[in-house]
Amino acid sequence: MDLLFELDGNILLWIQENLRKEFLNPIVTFLTSLGDAGWFWIMLCVLMLFSKQSRKTGMTGLVALLIGFLITNDCLKNMVMRVRPYEMVEGLELIGKKAVDFSFPSGHSTASIAASVVFLIMLPKRYGVLAIALGILICFSRLYIGIHYPTDVIAGALIGLFAAFTAVFLMNPRKVKTDSSRL
Repeated sequence: MDLLFELDGNILLWIQENLRKEFLNPIVTFLTSLGDAGWFWIMLCVLMLFSKQSRKTGMTGLVALLIGFLITNDCLKNMVMRVRPYEMVEGLELIGKKAVDFSFPSGHSTASIAASVVFLIMLPKRYGVLAIALGILICFSRLYIGIHYPTDVIAGALIGLFAAFTAVFLMNPRKVKTDSSRL
């Protein structure tokens, strides 16, 4: 476990030293804010409810977000109780304000991957690809600002994948079988 912690910390310090740039900080801070409480993904899903063509996608996205939230925020964060990296990794500087909850897994990553994978499966490919790109950028932003360990983000993304496929299966089982080749 110490080796994994060391690797996590070294990756964050490498990002801080090699990828952080003053001009990028406001852009990445904005990107990460899109994942705050899943508001951006929730808003997209709710907006989809108003169109008959996208209603099922919006509902499926909301179900995926709920599944991801229950696993990540209601269960795992409180069970694992991992301290944030900016409090543990010597030399790591946080960009922005401190978090009030635990670090593992990343809720931003869970929500971003859950919703964007639903969109990839259920929407025309060009919209799904844009959603996935944004979801991945939000995941990376959590590392860039120093608020999550890489393993937090990976775990959150895997939970998001699980939540997306579960929601698609629950809401439209045939869609999983016929469209999983798009991934």
